[in-house]
Amino acid sequence: MNVLCIVPCSSKKIWDKNPNIGAIKAREAYIGPLSKKAIMFAEKFCNKSWIILSAKYGFLNPDDIVLGPYNVTFSKENTNPITIDELIKQAHEKGLYKYDIIVVLTGREYAEVIRKVFPGKKIIEPLRGLKYGKKLRELNRLLSSKETLREIINELSQ
Repeated sequence: MNVLCIVPCSSKKIWDKNPNIGAIKAREAYIGPLSKKAIMFAEKFCNKSWIILSAKYGFLNPDDIVLGPYNVTFSKENTNPITIDELIKQAHEKGLYKYDIIVVLTGREYAEVIRKVFPGKKIIEPLRGLKYGKKLRELNRLLSSKETLREIINELSQ
């Protein structure tokens, strides 16, 4: 089972707390509660097979450098988010099509983008349809469970 986890960026970023911090690793840039919990999930269950989806930068490896604050989102086209074609190119360059299963821990708009980039792949969305607070609770439940990623995927695939 070859699994990739995709976690969301967040509108809340490290520069909101510390404006002078400068460039920083992607895994440390996004400090919104959902992003932080999703990163914890990815680190626990997906080991080194996870990326962050940023509407500005596209697919970021956890150690990629983010230069500074920005406010770009897929839900507002006037913020000039990265295009699907650019994301497809990045996915090829980063070898993301080798994964059979994509675990998506993002919101609806970002999940729609991911489905367009990975047509035909098995997409698992453990947070699909949940409101924000329930997404956090579900991530907490999964993080505290003794389940393996395979068990979680099997549970969600039924």
